Amino acid sequence: MKRIVKHAALCCAAALPATMLPPVISSACAAQGTAATAGLEEIIVTARRTAESLQDTPVAVTALSSAALEQRNVQDVSAIPQLVPNLSLFQQAASPTAASVFIRGVGNSEPSSVTEQGVGIYLDGVFIARSGGAIFDLVDLERIEVLRGPQGTLFGRNTIGGAIQLISKKPADEPGLEAKAGYASFSEWYVRGRIDTGHIADTPIKASLVYQHRQRDGYVDNLLRPGSRDPGAINGDAVSFSLRGDFDTLTIDYTFDYNDRRNVPPYFQTIAATQDVIDYFSKSPLFGGDPFVVGPNRRGEGRQIGFVDQKGRDRVDSRAKVRGHALAAELAASDSHTLKSISAYRKFNQSTIMNLSGQGNLLGVVLDPVTFEPAGIAPVNLFNGNGEEKQWQFSQELQALGQFDEWNYVLGAYYFYEKASEFNPQPLTVALPGGQVGLNLSPISAFGGTARSIAAFGQASFRPAALEDRLELTGGLRHTWDRKTIFLAGDRTGTGEADFTNLSWLASASYDLAEDAMAYARVSTGYRSGGFSPRSETIMPFQPEKVTAYEAGLKAEFWQRRVRANVAVFHTDFRNQQISQFAAGSGGASSEVVNAGKVALRGLEAEIAATPIRGLTFNGSVGVVDPDYKTYLYRDPLTNELINIADEVRPPSTSKFNAHAGAEYSEMTALGHLSVRIDYAYRSTVYWFAIDRTTPFNRDIRSRPDHNLFARIALSEIDLGHGRLEVAAWGDNLTNQKNIDFGIDFGELGFAGASYKKPRSFGLDVKITY
Repeated sequence: MKRIVKHAALCCAAALPATMLPPVISSACAAQGTAATAGLEEIIVTARRTAESLQDTPVAVTALSSAALEQRNVQDVSAIPQLVPNLSLFQQAASPTAASVFIRGVGNSEPSSVTEQGVGIYLDGVFIARSGGAIFDLVDLERIEVLRGPQGTLFGRNTIGGAIQLISKKPADEPGLEAKAGYASFSEWYVRGRIDTGHIADTPIKASLVYQHRQRDGYVDNLLRPGSRDPGAINGDAVSFSLRGDFDTLTIDYTFDYNDRRNVPPYFQTIAATQDVIDYFSKSPLFGGDPFVVGPNRRGEGRQIGFVDQKGRDRVDSRAKVRGHALAAELAASDSHTLKSISAYRKFNQSTIMNLSGQGNLLGVVLDPVTFEPAGIAPVNLFNGNGEEKQWQFSQELQALGQFDEWNYVLGAYYFYEKASEFNPQPLTVALPGGQVGLNLSPISAFGGTARSIAAFGQASFRPAALEDRLELTGGLRHTWDRKTIFLAGDRTGTGEADFTNLSWLASASYDLAEDAMAYARVSTGYRSGGFSPRSETIMPFQPEKVTAYEAGLKAEFWQRRVRANVAVFHTDFRNQQISQFAAGSGGASSEVVNAGKVALRGLEAEIAATPIRGLTFNGSVGVVDPDYKTYLYRDPLTNELINIADEVRPPSTSKFNAHAGAEYSEMTALGHLSVRIDYAYRSTVYWFAIDRTTPFNRDIRSRPDHNLFARIALSEIDLGHGRLEVAAWGDNLTNQKNIDFGIDFGELGFAGASYKKPRSFGLDVKITY
């Protein structure tokens, strides 16, 4: 009966009418609906490319529904680490859409347009190749799935840490209209609307359109700009369009998404500096310039200059446009076999203003950079610039899914191609020893390249009937061929080309210990493609990095599905680790990627949800990562020898411990459905760089333990006759934590800077549904 109920859950989740189901499954759906009113809801995921219950999936997965995202006021993916164990995601400086993403200590913090990521982000099955375009407004999501551990077999390259799946809502069967608006602290407001056509003119075709506008003043007062141009200001538009046709055995989906963000980056203030830097820039008021400000405390106001971009505009804002088209076709070849195609094109453009010191109009004595003779008093700055990035990609995936007898299978082929480029002028002033004079320099970093990837994959699961379907054995393989090219076109020039191949595999076993309890063990491998260091002095290739992960877990439900507990432990062997060794000097900000690391990562995740009485729900999670570096090779600048400094390394952009606890109470009242929710999230210390030798202010800019408290009260299901009204009030960062949320140590330039999380804020939302 378990498998029938499992299939019934899938049917209920898909909202199929009972007349389309066999009687036994229709009855199971009805029973499930009754049980769901008292127990926890069934969660359906596609972590193995097929729809199945979260509790029957032998993978560590966290699923967040659209309701859960709305209840926690999640606007984009940067907020979900508070709800997911062992996920770290930080918005990078200057860019409105770039992120550093790590799962279980595996990821990548290099945002260049030609560097591969360690955690794959997917929108409706389409891989988003650039971390620079990973943060965008989530205007129409059905759910988010976070898969932890390498997903090399079904998801392919660049998922060695895991994968984040963003699944959009499909057009509704019936016509509908939803309008939502909100106002919050710092003059933040937004409007969003969704229109569903239902089946158009009694045809099998239906569509939906969603539009959102969101804007906010900044939360640090830039004394040189108006409030709408203060650091932290946002101004963005998002559009999502979906068209679906259900033609008997053939389903076709076309989707279009568009995000246009024009944000002023958070205030990136100077946290620490060498004495030479302090002495030199502090003389600015003597020459009529602004004061040089340095210190570790979050500031509420300051002076931050802009930058004249390549079109002659004096700007402080960074701009990014993300757009994508996807066409998916699914053919039910028979009752048990399906063919699927996903074709996609995506494009990303970004223009960033990089004032990475938070200073005003500084003046200083400078030398001629050619003759080194005194050149008088001139404007000076620690680091400023304008970065232009362009990227487009095309992908095609073919899948065959099905089952026969005791077997389930997924077969597929994948093709991917992208072209990207980047142009970064980086004007800066180098304070010379003694702190009396400086050099104004204007290095240019420009590069680009292409990536082509071809893969074939397959995965099969076997459930022997002799064991009453309690045991499942799964195996999978994926063969990948990559070709990478690069060109350097700024102060450094050159070209390069390289090919890489990989065979990733998976083996897992799961066993149903009881009707609602399953244990599993799995071994999987992952691969992140090799490439070239785009910011190095010369063309420097590096090899792929690989992981082998061992995982065991238990998923169980108790007390008539009133309690759900999922636990996983893991051990990951990380080999040939690609290490970005950051450097900054007279040539600007640069880095070299080398294969210098070997590390073992151990840890656990636990997630629990409970509804002890009707209307009351608790949930919580814990994540632990314990890194053990075996090798970390570093070239000593004094001896030019490679030495192993593994005992000095910290995992970058990774917290070793995070936790979440939430509670919600809801009940029907005479006015409507009242719900009250509170969430607390904790994250331990995060360091942005692995070693202190090249980043001496690494400790000064670390993000100390973070505590975030969020609360929301809502009244929904208010009857409007032909519609429903919902009103909600919320507060975030209620304890007003003043914590660093991203930092950069500029090493040889002699200073480090950081931005801080948004201060305490409150908001009010109103939603009307027809």
